Amino acid sequence: MKSSLLPLILCLAISIGCQTNAETPLAATAGAAPLPAAAPEYVVHKANSRGTTQTGWLLSRHTFSFNNYYDQNRVGFGALRVLNDDWVKAGAGFPDHDHAEMEIVSIPLHGGVAHTDSKGSSGITSLDAAKGTYTVQHMSAGEGISHSEYNASQTDSARFLQIWVAPNRKDIAPAYHQKAFQLAGQQNRWQTLLSPTDAGALKINQDAVFSMAELSKGQTLPYQLKYKGGVYAFVLEGAVTVNGVALERRDGLGLWNTPALSVVAQKPAQVLLIEVPLQ
Repeated sequence: MKSSLLPLILCLAISIGCQTNAETPLAATAGAAPLPAAAPEYVVHKANSRGTTQTGWLLSRHTFSFNNYYDQNRVGFGALRVLNDDWVKAGAGFPDHDHAEMEIVSIPLHGGVAHTDSKGSSGITSLDAAKGTYTVQHMSAGEGISHSEYNASQTDSARFLQIWVAPNRKDIAPAYHQKAFQLAGQQNRWQTLLSPTDAGALKINQDAVFSMAELSKGQTLPYQLKYKGGVYAFVLEGAVTVNGVALERRDGLGLWNTPALSVVAQKPAQVLLIEVPLQ
């Protein structure tokens, strides 16, 4: 992968150092003793353990190895390669740089980010609390594309998540899309942002599903995995438990060997789920 701005160490391995829960038995095979199923497993990444890139205009916190931050145990979670929490100064941003063979998603948390690319696409990813809407951006880098991302405001800072997922096909034509969502659509329910099949979501070239929800205190919200893989939960705000594991603001948890999970809000919370293949 080529990037003139931020080098990335890519790896197919998932994070290690996992904690294991009790085994769940499989149904017996005829003529054989019952075999144990693979036990649900998980890995926790606390907010204060993330890497950092800081310049005069950028403060970026890296859940996984990125730029000058490298941890051999934090090189991704299956097809999920990058989860950056970016703050960008007013009027500043990422100048033109190249990407290839990556699905790149931007989710706004405050303000807006203006996109332009070498294929002639442009748009603004933004959160407008007054209108109750937010716009999510998806770019398939495909066989190669150059793009820039700048704070859309000259007076206010912007904050957004930058997320990279490895695609399930190579050498496809680059593409850019964005979609507006209603904030009300994630109130105590999962709102699907990206999916390979959901007509109401942005399409991604991978068996990956992005879902987001805002939970009231005490709310329990179950989630059933759509594919055989894993799911990464990232707490944007508040405090929750995910399958009994306590998480706070900007903590992350990767979970696998389970068909479902349950999120319980200990206080008002916002949670992003990223379901991805693990190999």
